[in-house]
Amino acid sequence: MKRFFLLSLLLLSLMGWSQVLVINELDPDSPSTDDKEFIELKSQTPNFSTDGYILVFFNGSSSGGDSSYMVIDLNGYTTDNNGLLVIGSEGVSPFPQVLIAENVIQNGADAVGIYQASVNDFPEGTLATQTNLIDALVYDTNDADDNDLMMLLGETMQYNDNGTNANPRSIQRFVDGMGMETYSTATPTPRRENDGSGIPINPVAISVEQTQYDEGASFDITFTSETNVTSDLDFTISLNNFGFNTSDYTGNINLTIPNGGNSSSTTINLIDDADDEGDEVIQIQFVDLVEPIVASNNFVEVRVVDNDFTMAAWGTPVNPTTGIVQSTQPEGYYDSLDGLADAALRQALQDIIADPTTVRAQTYADVIDILLEADQNPENSNQVWLLYTEEGRAKLDLQTSSSNAGKWNREHTFPRSRGGFFDIEEDEIADGIDVFWTTEADSLRHGNSDAHALRAADAAENSTRGNQHYGEYVGPSGTLGSFRGDVARSVLYMEIRYNGLEVVNGFPNTTGQLGDLATLLDWHRNDPPDDFEMNRNNIVFNWQKNRNPFIDQPLLVEYIWGTNVGDTWDQSLSIDDNERSKISVYPNPTNGRLYISGLHNVDRVEVFSVEGKRLMYFNTVTNYIDIDIASGLYLVKLISNNRSVIKKVIKE
Repeated sequence: MKRFFLLSLLLLSLMGWSQVLVINELDPDSPSTDDKEFIELKSQTPNFSTDGYILVFFNGSSSGGDSSYMVIDLNGYTTDNNGLLVIGSEGVSPFPQVLIAENVIQNGADAVGIYQASVNDFPEGTLATQTNLIDALVYDTNDADDNDLMMLLGETMQYNDNGTNANPRSIQRFVDGMGMETYSTATPTPRRENDGSGIPINPVAISVEQTQYDEGASFDITFTSETNVTSDLDFTISLNNFGFNTSDYTGNINLTIPNGGNSSSTTINLIDDADDEGDEVIQIQFVDLVEPIVASNNFVEVRVVDNDFTMAAWGTPVNPTTGIVQSTQPEGYYDSLDGLADAALRQALQDIIADPTTVRAQTYADVIDILLEADQNPENSNQVWLLYTEEGRAKLDLQTSSSNAGKWNREHTFPRSRGGFFDIEEDEIADGIDVFWTTEADSLRHGNSDAHALRAADAAENSTRGNQHYGEYVGPSGTLGSFRGDVARSVLYMEIRYNGLEVVNGFPNTTGQLGDLATLLDWHRNDPPDDFEMNRNNIVFNWQKNRNPFIDQPLLVEYIWGTNVGDTWDQSLSIDDNERSKISVYPNPTNGRLYISGLHNVDRVEVFSVEGKRLMYFNTVTNYIDIDIASGLYLVKLISNNRSVIKKVIKE
């Protein structure tokens, strides 16, 4: 009888622990911004190689269709002394053995499965399956059961993670004394056995007083173990990260926490060199901790601000300059527009900026590299200039997680939800200037990564702006509106560049349309192109091989949408050199009255600032006009028989 009981107990135990690798704990809904998500696997034996295994995540939502959305290759990893392997984000403590981005594990109803398979077996969108399945967990965060997903994975239970910010919870696996396996929720225990058993670990934490220092400064790094060590703990750290290396600092990186103690520190001296290398980031990380000593946190970042930044010769949009940056348009770039009007002018312009034989489309990831150059703050080469908030922001403060405070990101001036363009998987790869797609006027998807209509913007303000029409959105209060002309010219460019886009009056709800045209025309006229905008036009041209014509030729806006619709465009204004030499305006300089000679008929005269802003116009002209404007240099456009010429005039 006793022998039969022991045999039954052994069978029950084997039933409860039959897999070599199981899902031991899952926290898909960590507090607030989901920055402490993790999944913990457990092997039947410690120090188990997970080569040949993958972790597949399934989306149980109606749009997800119970199909895969993420796969993690477990090749190259090994469980620890307790048989545990934690896959999680940087906020998880103790630090995960496998690092993933924040906020990527979906909350439910969803599932995760361990497969003995290749990542190639699960391209994105693969329906959940039991083929090669080792273990699975179907879970939710206060969602209804997904019976279809459970059936696909052969599971009968869906477990709820009902944690809160004040009381975080995770779904944990427990095995009772009879060897029976159950799941319940409890306080998260990454890298520790859920029942408190196993070999105790001793996490060591990295701490610094500040996360930013100037070149030439010194700072301390302190290392603190959770419990006092029982023998001298010797360990090494690294500070290297991309361009930051041992030539940028001095200080001891080999440390000891003495027997019976729990802390050690080192002083790092940052070298103030004369190189303009940009702001850099130190990444403090452990190199050689050995279990049961583990990292409590890791890859702690400290920014080093470079004081050798450069300044451009031109101004920011709030202190604009003109005439310093010259257009790099090829000779004759706009010549095909001459003599055209209305639809023919539009089409000829599109033929230039959407020419499939020359124009290129880059990836959405490439846009980051374009903006780092095109939107560089003229006053500080280590920063980008932010569109709406009219300020510089460190290039390093690019938003890379769900947190947007103090960060910048890419702003579509023509919101993509209104434009109908989108990105694809290949858009996530920054493959550089020499790798590109062929593109044409019908390639609307490429509007998603067209740098002429993407700008660096404060991430929080970008979120506030949303997809509002201009006129509904006018920018943050208290700003100067220096972005308004830039925005107008970028979205007007988009209408000409891509078939299916249109800038219209009012606030439409039709995909492909953006408002408000009248507002944008006013913005264009009152905020003319400056050197900052011309410089970014040149840089984007270098990547995309097309230009924004409304920066190079701001008067074109009037011929397509404004006061000159129907008139014939002429770049040199269609008057040959011999004829032009006969036309004059005098006296020049003038006190106000300006006489015109050399033309028999003057249909209209327009007066512009040197930046291209129209200031005055005269529809009825005899042989003179009176220009009542401030002293300065102006452009006077004389129009006769659908031909025109521009003269420079100084008003005293």
